[in-house]
Amino acid sequence: MLTINNLVAGYGKVQVLHNVTMEVPEGKLVTLIGSNGAGKTTTLRALSGMIEAQSGSIRLEGKDIAGMASHEITRRGMAHSPEARRVFATLPVSDNLLLGAFPRLTGARPKGDVAADLEKMFDLFPRLRERRTQLAGTLSGGEQQMLAMARALMLRPSVLLLDEPSMGLSPRLVEEVFATIARLKSEKITMLLVEQFAAAALDVADFGYVLENGRITTSGPAEKLKNDPAVKAAYLGSAH
Repeated sequence: MLTINNLVAGYGKVQVLHNVTMEVPEGKLVTLIGSNGAGKTTTLRALSGMIEAQSGSIRLEGKDIAGMASHEITRRGMAHSPEARRVFATLPVSDNLLLGAFPRLTGARPKGDVAADLEKMFDLFPRLRERRTQLAGTLSGGEQQMLAMARALMLRPSVLLLDEPSMGLSPRLVEEVFATIARLKSEKITMLLVEQFAAAALDVADFGYVLENGRITTSGPAEKLKNDPAVKAAYLGSAH
């Protein structure tokens, strides 16, 4: 579904990613873990075209998308729920969601039943139904995170990128977010998850990669990584 080979990317003359190679199989949840500054968010930004890959290939459903603009990549079926949510603050919740379906409404993607998918998002995130006419900028942090995820899902994506969905949330809301991710996984939605809480990410993921200083250093089934002594010591803490 999504195959990354020898990806090199960064900002200006600063190279952040060094020959990153990963695979996200169809219907699977893959997580990318690592310390702050390791390059996790940069990886997702390079995949979705927010920054340009300097070299390497990014293949989505067999087609190389490296070098494409973000809107072109979205039309190919990749949705990105970014770090810090980035909702359209001055628009109501319902309009934010419809903007997620914009490629479908303009014919760039198969349209399907947009109204039914909007209702599905309200079922998946009941608080968004309650806030559907409220300006997105007035939502709580947790509600904005729900909105960012729902907006990305409105694309009906082939691959969903989730960047730090638990950032800044209370423990209770973190549990809610991961329960939602588990539900999406059960629906066989292909996902690449970047997450600061490595233990929670590995609990829900099928497969994981460890990124250190812009390089993949370890990978394997999530259960194996959870029991890897080096991964436990660096990212999971003594409680795991």
